[in-house]
Amino acid sequence: MEITWKIKSFNELLSIELYQIFNLRIAVFILEQNSLYQDADWKDLHSFHLMGMDEKGDLVAYARILPSEISYKEVSIGRVIASKKLRGEGLGADLMERALQFISIQFGAGPIRISAQCYLIKFYSKFGFEIVGEEYLEDNLPHIEMLMA
Repeated sequence: MEITWKIKSFNELLSIELYQIFNLRIAVFILEQNSLYQDADWKDLHSFHLMGMDEKGDLVAYARILPSEISYKEVSIGRVIASKKLRGEGLGADLMERALQFISIQFGAGPIRISAQCYLIKFYSKFGFEIVGEEYLEDNLPHIEMLMA
């Protein structure tokens, strides 16, 4: 499947792109994971939005890249999603590689901190993230902070 990648600041997003982002985030993080929380947290306004679109123009992969001092002292990646219909095909790895490449270009070398769902520790470890801290509940799901130095 051919994926078209683009990254935009909040102010560059088209209305339809923002709608697709919220639609996918709600479908996965709220409905699929059965976790009721406020997804629109105002951080989107200060973030970059990495989007992977399929041939039909549907959003199938997404990550939010947050500059330092938004979520953490460090630059951060969050809301990492691969569409349910395409999971297991390497889309998540491609998404993370593109996010890390963008961070390197946009912000330079430096640490990156994430709040990872615990079941994804092994996935994020492949990119150089290491556990820092103890497990905690975020939106009723086990999470852990991870850092790539």
